[in-house]
Amino acid sequence: MKKILLMTAATFALLGSGCTHVAPWERAALADPIMRADRDTLGNQMAEHMWFSREAATGGRGIGGGGCGCN
Repeated sequence: MKKILLMTAATFALLGSGCTHVAPWERAALADPIMRADRDTLGNQMAEHMWFSREAATGGRGIGGGGCGCN
């Protein structure tokens, strides 16, 4: 019982440590345009072309599941 309680406490400690306080002067670095996923339009177009070529589907980026109806 003591081992289970210790493992549970360790799990909660690890899960709770993922959030952190961001200081106001550090927020500028996080708001930099380089941190955006859609900053490279040419790269996004190439990735979309790759997915179109593989999956024979276009659009729908950001929505989970495939075109087979098995999501």
